[in-house]
Amino acid sequence: MSRSQLPLNALRAFEAAARHASFTHAAEELHVTQAAVSHQVKALEERLGVALFVRRPRGLEITGEGQALLPDLRDAFDRMTNALERVGRKANSGTLNVSLVTTFALGWLAPRLHRFQAKHPEIEVRMTTALRRVDFAREDFDCAIRFAVQPEPDLHATRLFSDVLTPLCGKRYKDKLKTLDDLKRVPFIDMTYDPEWAIWLRAVGMGDFKPKRVLTFDSTMIAVEAAMEGAGVAVGPPQLFREELAEGRLFQPFPQIVDSGKAWWFVCPPSSASRPKTRAFEDWLVEELSAPPSRSARAALAATGRR
Repeated sequence: MSRSQLPLNALRAFEAAARHASFTHAAEELHVTQAAVSHQVKALEERLGVALFVRRPRGLEITGEGQALLPDLRDAFDRMTNALERVGRKANSGTLNVSLVTTFALGWLAPRLHRFQAKHPEIEVRMTTALRRVDFAREDFDCAIRFAVQPEPDLHATRLFSDVLTPLCGKRYKDKLKTLDDLKRVPFIDMTYDPEWAIWLRAVGMGDFKPKRVLTFDSTMIAVEAAMEGAGVAVGPPQLFREELAEGRLFQPFPQIVDSGKAWWFVCPPSSASRPKTRAFEDWLVEELSAPPSRSARAALAATGRR
């Protein structure tokens, strides 16, 4: 008998029925009707010219001929299953090249990466940190995490975080900030890549105010740490520093919280979005970020992807 003539559906029906000693249970496993399984087994018996089962009122009893066929058939199906799993793992394996900022990489991703690797040991994550926007057409990246109002329209994109702002300070300025007007007497700490104080001041009706002294950093994490050390008053996301706020090392002097209008996005070319390794990483990110947080200030900050 040639391979093209193998009655695969009938063989599957027989093997399942033999394992369960039941056409009904075999039908449930194969997602077909009991009649379909019975018909396939009967057709196989007619083709072989032997009875494979004795039909009993309480179930099936496999015959000697069925017992002779079953081991080799079961081994063949096991081999096919293993082969398909190997090919599937290989398709989902390889190196995943990710472009992202340093704070996200070190503060959020690195402490959690072991969970992704435990779930997907066949995928190696290679991280490249940079503030610039990666060019997928010219650079070998599978995906990136970007901070923008909207990602490029030609990319597959998943919104990860909204960005919110409020003043944050350490003990040095905690008691000096009772009203918004008190901000005129303290040094500001701002971002070099995207001045955020201006966004918050404008939203609370102080758009014309110009601080006398401003320290600038290219990292929100460093800016807030400098604020905790008494260098000035930073602006950032309070919910991401709740441990420091709860411990009394950081303070939110005012209740006004302003949406910056931007968000963090997972992005990749459409061709990469369909790759198992890219899809696995995106799904894992969303799953991790939706879990109840238990994170340090560094991890919490980086969870928004803020630099």
